[in-house]
Amino acid sequence: GAEGSTLMSYFSKNQIQALKPKVTFSTLRDLQCPVLQSNDLQGKLEESCSTEELFEWLGAVLNQVSLDNKSSSFLSTYCCPEPNTVVEKAFLCTITGFIIPEKIIQLLEQLCCYFGEPKLAYWLTLTVHGFADSPVSWRESEHGFHKGGENLYNFVIFRNLDYWLQMAVGAHDDCPP
Repeated sequence: GAEGSTLMSYFSKNQIQALKPKVTFSTLRDLQCPVLQSNDLQGKLEESCSTEELFEWLGAVLNQVSLDNKSSSFLSTYCCPEPNTVVEKAFLCTITGFIIPEKIIQLLEQLCCYFGEPKLAYWLTLTVHGFADSPVSWRESEHGFHKGGENLYNFVIFRNLDYWLQMAVGAHDDCPP
């Protein structure tokens, strides 16, 4: 009826805009970064940081939390794990929207081009967040929102094309396969 055709015209007008992801770029200058070794997940004292330390650091960077451990900061006294190195320029790209798996694979392939000449990057990351209130997560279980709605995975890719895959889900969700 008339109601159905009104809905169809609404969706045909708004669908294209809704599906177009929003892309933002920023440059982080003089960023303290953990030193990582692709074959050392646990990290080694004075040599490299662990996967957990990287994950925590990444959360701070993505949320633009200061890494300088100032006692006067009301927000955070977090500091970059040791050992670390200062990177003159780091690029942060955020894409917000509904992104299909094929596009994520394409993004990974494009990111790996940064390891070509000139070889500037030692490692890079790609983090994929599901929406906190998404109805589904991995496997066939409903996504439990409860407190934080954690629902993400993170690739850490190294110059030699080794990679780490980190996953985080809420306490009431199934773990990914």
